[in-house]
Amino acid sequence: MRPTDAGVIARYRERLPIPHNASAVSLNEGNTPLVRLNSLSDDQREIEIFAKVEGANPTGSFKDRGMTVAISMAAHEGSEAVICASTGNTSAAAAAYAARAGMKAIVIIPDGQIALGKLAQAMMHGARVIQIAGNFDQGMEIVKAISQKAPVTLVNSVNPFRLHGQKTAAFEIVDTLLRCPDYHFLPVGNAGNISAYWMGYSEYLETGDLARRPVMVGCQASGAAPFVQGTPIERPDTIATAIRIGKPQSWALAQAACEESAGWFLGRSDEEILAAQRHLAQNEGIFCEPASATSVAGVMLALGESAIPNGSCVVCTLTGQGLKDPDTAISQCPEPQRVSPQIDAVHDAILD
Repeated sequence: MRPTDAGVIARYRERLPIPHNASAVSLNEGNTPLVRLNSLSDDQREIEIFAKVEGANPTGSFKDRGMTVAISMAAHEGSEAVICASTGNTSAAAAAYAARAGMKAIVIIPDGQIALGKLAQAMMHGARVIQIAGNFDQGMEIVKAISQKAPVTLVNSVNPFRLHGQKTAAFEIVDTLLRCPDYHFLPVGNAGNISAYWMGYSEYLETGDLARRPVMVGCQASGAAPFVQGTPIERPDTIATAIRIGKPQSWALAQAACEESAGWFLGRSDEEILAAQRHLAQNEGIFCEPASATSVAGVMLALGESAIPNGSCVVCTLTGQGLKDPDTAISQCPEPQRVSPQIDAVHDAILD
């Protein structure tokens, strides 16, 4: 395989609904690290916990997996422009892959509700960024309506090619572990990713690459937890902006994944999410954005409640890179100490 053919379409093309004559629009996404979390794994109980570090994708989030397939198909079908509503990561990925394909990208974002790192990405990739005085759910309704009127391709997760691309993360986990995890914890916002992972595990089961599928656990921020509450939320509120969504578009698919796997949904407070983010950074050397840490906060809760049996293998998905939201990260840390540029002053500061 040539380096230029190293993306998820090249690796899993036979498992993706892409015509053989369709060119792949790729940035060599996928093949992200699966890292053992030593600080959470329990050798005595033989519980191993791994993090699928999706922030290692080209634009820093799992969205690249779905976008390579969605944009490739849009280009194959002759589309010249794509549109999406976004809390940040989708807009960054859509803008990057559209630029790669020579297409226009239009992104609708909630005004004042998007992390600066993600906004910078969309703008630098040349997307037409439109901020609405509303939330993501309102933006979704707008882009769905516009895609029915204008010659643009909708690339949110309601686009079925998005989920097909994202399912490749499940393939990679099994191909790396050489087994199926017993439990899989994921952040849940618009609910496309938990649906995609379940699709991937199910396809491996159908082809005999797995004998069973994992228990799926959807982790939400308490202020934006429609699955936990069992009803859509009009005004979702959480510091984890990537999952600040009250009306998930993949509700039925995510609910089915949870029920068919005998899994559950749980909610974690912003304080618990940020504590998990700090834990990963300071104990594992992994810097993820707050929404990503929701899955680890969920694992911590399950471990504390002994909800994970001895001998289990657990995977938690970390959906995005920590530099996506530098403001939230910096706000949790003490300010750098200022001293004069003298050896003695620095020496004394170190020993203080």
